[in-house]
Amino acid sequence: MGEEGGGSRRYWLVKTEPGDWSWADQAANGGVSRWDGVRNAQAQGFMKEMREGDLCFFYHSGGKAREVVGVTKVIKEWYLCEGNDGGAVDMEAVGEMQRPLTLKEIKEKAKEEEGNFDGLLLLKQPRLSVMPIPPRSWDRICELGGFQKP
Repeated sequence: MGEEGGGSRRYWLVKTEPGDWSWADQAANGGVSRWDGVRNAQAQGFMKEMREGDLCFFYHSGGKAREVVGVTKVIKEWYLCEGNDGGAVDMEAVGEMQRPLTLKEIKEKAKEEEGNFDGLLLLKQPRLSVMPIPPRSWDRICELGGFQKP
C-alpha cells in the first residue's frame, strides 16, 4: 500500500449498512467504535494489516446508500474479541465528507480520469466490506467529497 511522505500511513475503506451502524451512530458514540463482525477472510486479513494512525473511508452500503460519508482513524490495531468469531480494530471519527461521494460517481470518474482509480478494489470487488485504498485514489476521493486530509 501507499506511503505518505516516507511514513507508513495506509488508507482503507470500511463498509457498514446505515441501519446497523451509521455515520451518525459513529459521531454520537463520541466518535470511537469497535469495528467488528467482519466474517469474510479477505476482509479480516485487511483488518489485520491496519496500523494505528491509518485512515479509513466510512462507507454506507446496502439499499440506496452506497457512498463515502466520512473518515475514521485506526486507534487500536487488530485484537481478538471474546464471544465473537473474529476480531476487531478500534476507530475514531476524523471528520465528515462535505458531501457524500456515491459509488456511481466514483465509477463515472474512474472512466473519465486515467490513473486516479487504478487498483481500486471498490470497483472490482464492490461487496468486500474492508479493503485498501491506493493513495492516489484516496486523494482524489477526498478532493471530490470535499474532505481535507489531516
